[in-house]
Amino acid sequence: METSTKTFKNVTPKLVQVKVLKRLDTTQELLKMWIERPPGFTFKAGQYCTLGIDGIERAYSIVSAPYESDLELFVELVPLAQGGVLTPKIWELREGDSISIRPRAKGIFVFKPEKPKHLMVATVTGVAPYISIVRQYLHDRQSGHRFYILQGASYHDELTYDGELAGYAMQHPDVVAYVPTLSRPGEKRNNGWAGATGRANALVEKYAETFACAPEDTIVYACGHPGMIEDVKARMLPKGYQVVEERFWKED
Repeated sequence: METSTKTFKNVTPKLVQVKVLKRLDTTQELLKMWIERPPGFTFKAGQYCTLGIDGIERAYSIVSAPYESDLELFVELVPLAQGGVLTPKIWELREGDSISIRPRAKGIFVFKPEKPKHLMVATVTGVAPYISIVRQYLHDRQSGHRFYILQGASYHDELTYDGELAGYAMQHPDVVAYVPTLSRPGEKRNNGWAGATGRANALVEKYAETFACAPEDTIVYACGHPGMIEDVKARMLPKGYQVVEERFWKED
């Protein structure tokens, strides 16, 4: 269960306090949260913001697209017993509560338009930057690119944004394809699952072939658990693919 990506130490940032506008718990360990977007806060689709409570700060990829008025986040709980520091505090937040945010977004895990095909592999919350990228791309009515999103999870209710992504695939089949896959399809919690099975990284080569991807026309993105990313790189780099990554560590 991965969450945020980066830890900041020995830095005195300029912080802005913003309100929690809405939260939606999708499972016991996953939530979607909307917070105020500070005046002048700009970002590129795929970048992250840095949030804090009581002096503890961590970075979270932004789900919302730059054109949206609020900041949407997809957060996974790391319990105190497993070393969680910030997410247990986030789990206590309710609408109207405050959280700090640094006034600048950061990150280079963004849309790279130089190639037409984009094979995007994610584990659970790692789908966040892809949603931002696709929302902005469709909002801007861009063309000439394809996005193939392969999202892995243990349980179907962890996919969270599957309805949105499947909707894009239906409405814009020339732009978006979405493949959710479960690594524990035989468990009771996944009763009735009829989609793909297996870990996303184990399927990346299969779907690269299915979508007629090739190193000369495709960029591979990997976002989420470090183990998944390393496996994707081990599979795709020797084939000549360009692989870009964003790691979500199982700690906060």
